[in-house]
Parts: sequence; C-alpha cells; structure tokens
Amino acid sequence: MTSPKVIISCAITGAIHTPSMSPYLPITPDQIAASAVEAAEAGAAILHLHARDPETGRPTPDPAIFAKFLPRIHEATDAVINLTTGGGLTMTVDQRLEAPLRFRPEMCSLNMGSMNFGIFPLAERRHPWLHDWEQLYLRGTKDFIFRNTFSDIERIIELLGKEHGTRFEHECYDVGHLYNLAHFVDRKLVEPPFLLQTIFGVLGGIGAEWENLAFMKATADRLFGDACQWSVLAAGRSQIPFATEAAMRGGHVRVGLEDSLYIERGQLALSNAQQVTRIRTIIENLGLQVATPREARDLLKLKGRDRVAIQGGA
Repeated sequence: MTSPKVIISCAITGAIHTPSMSPYLPITPDQIAASAVEAAEAGAAILHLHARDPETGRPTPDPAIFAKFLPRIHEATDAVINLTTGGGLTMTVDQRLEAPLRFRPEMCSLNMGSMNFGIFPLAERRHPWLHDWEQLYLRGTKDFIFRNTFSDIERIIELLGKEHGTRFEHECYDVGHLYNLAHFVDRKLVEPPFLLQTIFGVLGGIGAEWENLAFMKATADRLFGDACQWSVLAAGRSQIPFATEAAMRGGHVRVGLEDSLYIERGQLALSNAQQVTRIRTIIENLGLQVATPREARDLLKLKGRDRVAIQGGA
C-alpha cells in the first residue's frame, strides 16, 4: 500500500461550496480550465472535476458544460482527468453518468455507499448570498441521502470500468464503505491496483480525528494489503494536517477548493494551485517525492490519455 512517490490529486470546484462562500471558487468553464491547469503546473498529477452553471454557479451534470473546459485541460496539461460520478447532491444516478459516459476519462470518482451527506450547517454562515438557490440547496441536505446502492455501484463499474476501461477513485467516507469496496474486490469487479480515497470530516461520514485516520488505514491494510494505493482527503481545516499525515504514512493526498476553501485559519485560498503548492512543499520537506502524471498512471495502471473521448483523444 505504500508508494515510493506521493500522488497529489486536486479537486477543482466540487458541488459542496457555493459562489457566495469564496470569490476564488472556479465557476465558469474559463475559470475551471485555468484553475485546473494552474494546479497541474503546481504539481497535481490528478485533476478531479465537476461542472457548474456559468451563470448561477449551481452544480450541473450537463456534458455540454464539461465540453467547454475538458478539451482545454486535456490539451494544456498531461495531468490525469478524473470526472465525478457523484455530480451534485440533487442529481440522479443517470444524470451523474452523462458526462463520464460521453468523455470516457481515465478515472472517475466512485462513492462506495449511500450516506447522509450533511452540508446544511453551511447555510447558517453569514454571507451576502449571491443566488437564491444557495441556501435552499444547502439546507435541503438536512433531509437528504446521497444514493449509491450496491446496484448503482455495480452499474457504474460495468458501464465505465468494464466497457470503457475507466478506473476509479474509490471514495470511502466511513469504515463500512471499506467493506463495501472489499465486496466488489472479492467479486473481482474491482481489480488491483485501485485508488482508495479515505475521506474525513464530512457530516454523515467518519470524523476528522487522528484515531479515525489510523483505524481506517489499519482496516484498509487488513482488507486490501498492497492491492490498493491509499490516499486521504479531509474537509475544511483538517485538509493540510491530514494530507501531511497521509504522506508520512506512505500514502497519497488530495487537496482542492472542493474540500476546503482555506489555505490556513481564517484565510481563503486564492487558488487551487496555492493548496497544491502548500502540500507539495510539505511533502518535499519531508524528504519525499511528488509523482508526475506518468508515474501516477503507472502506479494505477490507467488506460492512458490517448484512449479517452475528449478532444485530442480517441
């Protein structure tokens, strides 16, 4: 499970934070493309991508919006493009699959279970709210279950993995999700090497506590051994400390404005690249090396950028 080099993933915009929370959150296709390229230049080997309505900033599954920034990222950088299958919190599974099935990327995210996904506390923060949808969207998660049943997961693996050779960032928000992933590994629907993303600090999932990180890693070691490449992301203020600990334990890391809008306490991050630069500096100061996109592809046995359906690809 340990790796000679650390893969940095960067989640560029996500579907959690809303435009009122930070003027630096990429919203338009131009902003998403520019921010992704900057993050890659700073050292991110994998770019995790969502789309937003350019007028309102609301998360959208529309492949036509993805098409306005994906080719530009693909042409400007060698980084691995990783599309969401989580989409936004109000989207159906079919909507969430529209863009991945059209573009057939090297990687997609894949949540490994249904869960309460509570971002409603964000609605009570004091902002000059820019759009009517924002607080309603956030408050709606108080009575919301993010759906990814065993049937949904199997379908996504079959449609994207088996038919198009896409591999997955297996997102595990709690220990039960590790066992869900083990179920698919035992059935040989998921084959090594695979990227295991353990996630901390989302309300409804496991908390961002050091004991939980150690427990999740120990459980993953027991279930998967060297079959997976282990990575960590933590929400909010825990982002950089947890990423640092993951690197020290031989794992990989994810940062980005999807996961935290801040670079340090009380200070908004100016860009995704700023967060990538911060964790890259820490990694290198620890005497570790950051993986290039080519090295990330080799570690994860990805199909290659020439086999995607993005402009410039197959």
